[in-house]
Amino acid sequence: MGQSARVMTKSKSNFAAAPTADYLMMETADEVGSVVYDGAAPSSSSERMVIIDTSLSLLVKNVTESVSNIESQAKTLGGFLVTSNVNADENEIGVTGLITIRVPADQRQEMLNYLKDNSIRVVSENVNGRDVTDQYEDIESKLAVYNATKEKFEKIQESAVTVEELLSVQKELVNLQRQIDNLKGRQDYLAKSADLSKITVHLATDELALPYTPADPWSPKAVTKEAIRSLIGLVRVVLSLGIWVVVFSPVWLVLLVVWRWYSAKRK
Repeated sequence: MGQSARVMTKSKSNFAAAPTADYLMMETADEVGSVVYDGAAPSSSSERMVIIDTSLSLLVKNVTESVSNIESQAKTLGGFLVTSNVNADENEIGVTGLITIRVPADQRQEMLNYLKDNSIRVVSENVNGRDVTDQYEDIESKLAVYNATKEKFEKIQESAVTVEELLSVQKELVNLQRQIDNLKGRQDYLAKSADLSKITVHLATDELALPYTPADPWSPKAVTKEAIRSLIGLVRVVLSLGIWVVVFSPVWLVLLVVWRWYSAKRK
């Protein structure tokens, strides 16, 4: 028993204390020629990765039919439906709808042409592009460092003897794997978002029910549209108030009779 104890003590003394993950990562970054930054450094890559999101406001004859047709066309082009909604509230101006789809980036223009050709009029169109090449390549560099650091810890684990040593190294390995998985998830999200363009379409049978975001911050046309919408909103409030007054007229009549009776009684 004493001999086993001496062997264990000797083995333990030969095991160098496991370095921290931060130390190994800096060391590994130097070896692979990469530096781990908190932000993405500018990339000189000629092949850019751009995420393009498009928003359209369309005037259509039939909102429900248009939503169904847009979904079908998106699937035909290799895309899919993200979300859709049709609002037929009587308090709204006409029927409105909202549909969001994703289509392959190389089919984006064909999908936009379909949307424009099958609408009465395009009220507004907004395109937002984000170049994520730097972010993607930054994640790629970080993954190289994390994976190389993980391999070093796995070699350190092979020389561990005591339970304490194994637990210490395994803790670092679990932490590294979690960060690797998070980075891979972020990288996969960027790649898929660039490969599949998102198109959001607002639909209505009445133009005034559509969101209107003109490129020019101020223009007579934009001001006129907003003024008309505000006027319609005010008319709605007045009409709604009038309806409430009429519906509750029996209550007002009873209160008036009671008030007159009470006033006459006091006299």
